[in-house]
Amino acid sequence: MIHKEDIDKIFEAARVEEVVADYVTLKKRGVNLIGLCPFHDEKTPSFYVSPAKGIYKCFGCGKGGNPVNFLMEKEQMSYPEALRHLARKYNIEITEEEETPEQIQSNNDRESLFVVSSFAQKHFTENLSNSDEGKSIGLGYFKERGFREDIVQKFQLGYSINKRTAFTDAALAAGHKFEYLAKSGLAIDFNKDEEKPAEENEPAHPSSEKKYVDRFWGRVMFPVHNISGRVIAFGGRTLRTDKKVAKYINSPEMEIYHKSDVLYGIYFAKKEIIHSDNCFLVEGYTDVISMHQAGIENVVASSGTSLTVGQIKLIRRFSNNITILYDGDNAGIKASFRGIDLILEEGMNVKVLLFPDGEDPDSFSKRVSSEELKTFIKENSKDFISFKTSLLMGEVQNDPIKKAQLIKEIVESIALIPEAIYRSVYIKECSRIMDVQEEVLLNELNKIRRKKFNEKGIPASQPSPETPNIEELEEEKRETNTVNAEHQERDIIRLLINYGNKIMQVDSDDVDEDGKPIQLDISIAGLIIHELQHDDIKFENPLYKMVYDEFVSQLEKDNVPDYNFFTNHENTEICELTVDLVSSPYSLSNWEQHSIFIIKEEDILKTSLNNAVYALKSRKIEIMIHDIQKQLKENPPEEEMMTLMQTQYSLLQAKKEFNKLLGRIIVK
Repeated sequence: MIHKEDIDKIFEAARVEEVVADYVTLKKRGVNLIGLCPFHDEKTPSFYVSPAKGIYKCFGCGKGGNPVNFLMEKEQMSYPEALRHLARKYNIEITEEEETPEQIQSNNDRESLFVVSSFAQKHFTENLSNSDEGKSIGLGYFKERGFREDIVQKFQLGYSINKRTAFTDAALAAGHKFEYLAKSGLAIDFNKDEEKPAEENEPAHPSSEKKYVDRFWGRVMFPVHNISGRVIAFGGRTLRTDKKVAKYINSPEMEIYHKSDVLYGIYFAKKEIIHSDNCFLVEGYTDVISMHQAGIENVVASSGTSLTVGQIKLIRRFSNNITILYDGDNAGIKASFRGIDLILEEGMNVKVLLFPDGEDPDSFSKRVSSEELKTFIKENSKDFISFKTSLLMGEVQNDPIKKAQLIKEIVESIALIPEAIYRSVYIKECSRIMDVQEEVLLNELNKIRRKKFNEKGIPASQPSPETPNIEELEEEKRETNTVNAEHQERDIIRLLINYGNKIMQVDSDDVDEDGKPIQLDISIAGLIIHELQHDDIKFENPLYKMVYDEFVSQLEKDNVPDYNFFTNHENTEICELTVDLVSSPYSLSNWEQHSIFIIKEEDILKTSLNNAVYALKSRKIEIMIHDIQKQLKENPPEEEMMTLMQTQYSLLQAKKEFNKLLGRIIVK
């Protein structure tokens, strides 16, 4: 862990305009700098950099933050990695905090797995280019597949020598511990492991007295990289024709490799996925490599495994759109429908592309030009309803039972989509394609989603007529969402961040010798928090609450944080919120020279402050009144009803007083 003092030095030294300028051409505009956003396509600049505030903000896509956030977003670095990068850039020496023996051991084990994996990749790559066997067999295979030399180097492809202990012998000779070779799965320890060697037609033990064998031998090697580019696992393809030999074998699960959370090619694809706002999903290693060679880089593979939620969430870090590329194998496609449902359930947009019979992304990309491939993908990608119906309608033919089952399957998929608007659009599309009344589909959708609600805890024993349909449940949710203090809480946080450390004079309860109230100096943050704590006002929005609690905590230490404290905050959500609240794409012209004087908020802070506090308190009262009205609708016992009505009356009176303070007109 990096020392807090060193983090402060990094933030003090790092100039946001210098960091951003490594990626974006910036031009001066007033006190700010402006350029084309590096996070989305645009022709008109909407990306602003404020050297004075030390932040960047895009008013097109909404991204914003400090120099550390910029590197994290642009280079997909972790927080510590971005700090270390800036430390190197500004020649700042950093010290890592001492870790516990357990942490040290855990980190050492993890790092050792990375080290042996890196060694293995270099060893296999070296075999491919410098050994006679590697050049003739391994490199010969890749050339036969049509892979260019630069592509082979880019993906760090390699070859494992056709000897049972060649790699492990080399690793041990290089000083690597057998413990980590075994943990990484690169070597198999016969003393501990019960698994058989990969090649089942070979004896369980090598002919020598060695008690280990390589997992990979006599195979072309595909290193698997994590999101930051480190090698974490391998896939090995045999070049033997023996059917008893597995075509592909892969590294086992270990501390640095959990296959359900990994996608092959993600490191090489992430920038283009962000740029194009779409991710192509294919099946295997060679599909990814061939697509890259064809100039399409926003492509990853699930490496032959069923698509998992972890893999979908990994893609969602870069884009909300997935296009699945299938070959012509109908059986395999049907089996993968579950993957489409998982994508829909995660709230992502999914399209599907089917290559011609006998073709896959690898073969098709080699048969056509790069432009033809891009055009084919663009023109033939379909939404999942069109794809599923066109694929299965041939089996349905004129059988009404099968058609009804197909419609039910599609509606079940639509029911998984979280957003009501998207569900509505897909229902309309399904109605058009399948020639079924939209109302019928909606009824089926409601039935499916009602069942889902019941499974989550709504009593299934409720009589059917009283069971609320999904529209009623969502209407209740919308009503609840409208009765909240989101806007008022945000305004309080905006004032705290922008003006919290400014000092204001207020009247105390004490008087001087002339009988006038004694004036006290108090920070705006202190004043706001005193007012809210006096009435026990709580923040409901978790993010706003974190910022508010941070102010309370700092004030208890006699420290009033300014906006820099929050723009440099380790919590990226707090940082992004702060940038939103202190940023504006506009700046006022010097109207004073024309005798036109603009009233700025800082000139009327007391009024803004009072209005914000009164508005929040008034809104909290409205929420309490709303809750009481809901309780009254349930016809409580008479005594409880009287108490509720008295409370409601008091709250209505308080609301009226706040409305007067706010200058609101109250219609009787």
